[in-house]
Amino acid sequence: MSIYFTKDHEWVKIKDGIAAVGISEHAAHELGDITFVELPQIGKTVKQFEVLGSIESVKAASDIFSPVSGKVTKVNEALDAAPEIVNESAEDAGWMAWLELADEAELGNLMNKEQYEEFLKTL
Repeated sequence: MSIYFTKDHEWVKIKDGIAAVGISEHAAHELGDITFVELPQIGKTVKQFEVLGSIESVKAASDIFSPVSGKVTKVNEALDAAPEIVNESAEDAGWMAWLELADEAELGNLMNKEQYEEFLKTL
């Protein structure tokens, strides 16, 4: 399964036309202790780079932008009770939403893991 990243530090993993979305380990580390995650509504349709939800930490609040276009089919309800899961496992158990992928060609607008790691060195 391939993982792709945005310059805003979201990730997306695609499997069988479903896109799992979350924030990168880097973003979770930068935010510090995460206190709240606003998840999107199931059925919501988003375009690539539109606001999908938001995340709050002891340091800041920020929007989460969708790395791809699609329709929200599932959200990680565990984050309602335990937003710290994002700090513990940002790129796995801390996923935020699953989207029905609208256009796989949009992945070309994102970075692979190696490109993302190079991008982080420029920050």
